[in-house]
Parts: sequence; C-alpha cells; structure tokens
Amino acid sequence: MNRRTLMKTSLGTALAITLVQSAGAQEMDAESKASLDTVMAFMSAMGAGDMDKMSALMADDMVWHNEGDTSLPWIGESKGKEAIFKFLGIFSSNLKTTLWENTDAFASGSTVAVFGRMNAIATKTGKETGEFTFALRAKVRDGQVVLWHWFEDSFAVSQAYHG
Repeated sequence: MNRRTLMKTSLGTALAITLVQSAGAQEMDAESKASLDTVMAFMSAMGAGDMDKMSALMADDMVWHNEGDTSLPWIGESKGKEAIFKFLGIFSSNLKTTLWENTDAFASGSTVAVFGRMNAIATKTGKETGEFTFALRAKVRDGQVVLWHWFEDSFAVSQAYHG
C-alpha cells in the first residue's frame, strides 16, 4: 500500500479538521497569521492524504516529535521528510483516527499552538481509545513547518494498542 493510500485510509475523512475561527484573528500580526495558516494547511493536507502538499509545507530539516509511551512504535522523534513520512506510515498502519477536532489554536510569531480532542481505533487490537485530548506546538520558518511537537493522552492510546 503506498503512502497516499495509507494516510487516506487512516486519516482520510475521519480526520475532520475544524479550522480555526478566532475572534481575535484580525488582531494577529502578519507573521503569526502566516504561521497559523501554514500549520492549518499542513493539517488539512494530512487529513486529505495529500502527501505532495504536506511535503511542500515541510522544511527539509523538519523535526516531528511525539511525546508519550515509548512502547508505542510511533512515539519519539523523526528528522527530515523521509523519516517523517516513514513515521506517518507506521502511525497510520497502527492507529485509525475516527475523530479529530481542533478546539483552540493561536499563534505568536513563528510558534503555533493547537488544542483539541481525538478518538481512534488501534488496528492491532481493534480497541477504541475513547475520546482524549491533544496539544500541538509547531514552529514555522519561511512558510514551512520546521517543528511538530505532539502531545496526547498516550495512556489511553497505549491501552487500546496493547489490548
């Protein structure tokens, strides 16, 4: 199965990205708005399984870091596009996202924070994680994501993964 199919299967339409509707968006400075727009475009491309767009929005030296239970095969750090796409294949073959809702997002300069809730099914066991919260800290440079630092309730995810 190719990367595009794998990502669409895992994230596809179940990854219902709720774009930010910030009352204070008109007050945001240009750099902050551009950073927020880049991160939201990256999330949207990921949800659509658009690997070409994701790649275009990724800096060559991008770092993707997932915090959590290191017994899960996708927890840890990946550096560079090739390693990140490999990580995404591992992630998407192990966890099917059934809910993704961004509840809050804001940016300050090159830093973006996104908070939300998720639900997923571990493909290894077929068990559901139950709804859990996530937080993301991303950094943008020259219109590309350079850091994707992901925090989730890895206890819930680990319980579903390990059965």
